[in-house]
Amino acid sequence: MIGKYKFNMSCINLKNSPDAKIMIRAANWVGDAIMTTPVIRAIRKNFSKAQITVLAKPWVIPVYENNPYIDDIMFYDNNGRHRRGVGTLKLAKDLREYHFDLAILMQNAFEAGLISFLGGIKERVGYNTDARGFLLNRSIKLNPALKKGHLIDYYIGILKGTSLEDDGRDLDLFLSESDREFANQFLKQAQFDLSKPIIGINPGATGGTAKRWFPQRYAKLCKKLAKKYNAKILIFGGPSDKELGEFILGLSDGCCINIAGQTTLGQAFALIEKCSLFVTNDSGLMHAAAALNINQAAVIGSTDFVATSPSNENSIMIRIPVHCSPCLKDVCPTDHECMDKISVDMVLETCEFLLDNSRSQS
Repeated sequence: MIGKYKFNMSCINLKNSPDAKIMIRAANWVGDAIMTTPVIRAIRKNFSKAQITVLAKPWVIPVYENNPYIDDIMFYDNNGRHRRGVGTLKLAKDLREYHFDLAILMQNAFEAGLISFLGGIKERVGYNTDARGFLLNRSIKLNPALKKGHLIDYYIGILKGTSLEDDGRDLDLFLSESDREFANQFLKQAQFDLSKPIIGINPGATGGTAKRWFPQRYAKLCKKLAKKYNAKILIFGGPSDKELGEFILGLSDGCCINIAGQTTLGQAFALIEKCSLFVTNDSGLMHAAAALNINQAAVIGSTDFVATSPSNENSIMIRIPVHCSPCLKDVCPTDHECMDKISVDMVLETCEFLLDNSRSQS
């Protein structure tokens, strides 16, 4: 048994109760949120009649808003009503109005335990991390093996620690028809030849430059791919990546279209779904492409490739082991050797393999 306590559901009879209310505290980053989706699917499997609500910060809501296993999404207004301090008490007050029976905490922070406790939730389930064990009446002792594995398994460990059934490791990402229609219209207006490969690159990454392969190399890669496959290439990213996208655009001899910061997250998901190939750093969009089962070349340097590698079989990690990796730093303090050793030709070879192999199977 992984958990410190055997999870006894008979006290509130949630599994068969149509009145049961469950709150899932979402992870705070897009990639992490996507990696929790197997748990959400399993919670629905375990509690088929329950009302399931996800409490999420605004930037991860697109991960959940079309998910059929969720009944409602509660907006965590961290920059307004729920701002840290008095806002935490307001959030607890808002939770009390829902009368939740069970809280399952994907987020490991002390605050997640505190708000579920102050919110009067009867059963509070999560890892005993961040000194919050006393706030959880179902406190799960973390199996050391999970610390060394993939985050998907780490999140599934919450289920196993409470004697609930899992439902496999497959990621879920459900897109709206409006976002899919946006993607169709965008490609039409941009005059993409749909008989040719659509290639996306994601040169940014949240949390600093250490996770980023060099933009000059992305530009060189784009020119080589565009020439060989007669393809147009989309540059993905958020608002903070717009300037980076423009820099790559300026070096790419007109083969790229910069959409960084020009789409919603849901629209970006829909455009990734259209891609024949996605080339990316370790990022939230990398996990989106994995959930959508897109051919993917993932350039990995400073991050923990065991914990956060893309989970679909048609993803290939491009990584050169160096003595200081994974350092998990935001900015490389030395010579960025982990990325410098990854050449354009190395990434190009991986891209060619993925594209040529998928074309031969179609």
